[in-house]
Amino acid sequence: MPRVLLIEDDPSVREGVELGLRRRGHEVRTAATGESGLAALAEFRPDLLLLDLMLPGMNGVQVCRRVREDSQLPIIMLTARGDDFDVVIGLEAGADDYIVKPARAEVIEARIRAVLRRMEAPGGRPSVEFHGDLAVDRAGLTVAKNGERLALAPSEMKLLLHLSAAPEQVFSRQQLLEHVWEHSYHGDARLVDACVRRLRNKIEDIPGSPRYIQTLRGFGYRFGPL
Repeated sequence: MPRVLLIEDDPSVREGVELGLRRRGHEVRTAATGESGLAALAEFRPDLLLLDLMLPGMNGVQVCRRVREDSQLPIIMLTARGDDFDVVIGLEAGADDYIVKPARAEVIEARIRAVLRRMEAPGGRPSVEFHGDLAVDRAGLTVAKNGERLALAPSEMKLLLHLSAAPEQVFSRQQLLEHVWEHSYHGDARLVDACVRRLRNKIEDIPGSPRYIQTLRGFGYRFGPL
């Protein structure tokens, strides 16, 4: 079972989530502050990080940015509210998904499995595909631009793999939520839009004038390249 690091300052939430995940077979390490969480990260080497947004001192956004400096560890944000500002800031910092508290253990477990499935290599296609100056290795789950390897978070990689598998096909935000984030309900388009912005910042020469991931207003996104 995946090893999970939980950074949460509320003792009741921390203990409840930890107990629920342990009952499902996860090995769990907890921390109450961002600073202690980063220290535990290096020692524990988890498969996924559950990160509270509102932490004392170093908050969840700062922790997320620090982790993203040198790691593509899957990150799920925990937030007490679903407000646009909180959610978008967390996603822009590099989180792969978010959960609004309070959440049942089975919901958290389902989100963990969905995020980790994004890291699995898809089958049935050539290992390496070339799209302009991008080389996408589907088996190795790596992307290079002009020969230089790019560091993509799991959600960014899964989104790029899905879009590039069907060049010129237009995908609505809801379709992308279902295929990439595995959210079958009428989900939150902010997940898609934030991930597209982060991905463009990495693969596009000019993110504001994208060559690869194009927006069709009122419809969704499609993969070029132009």
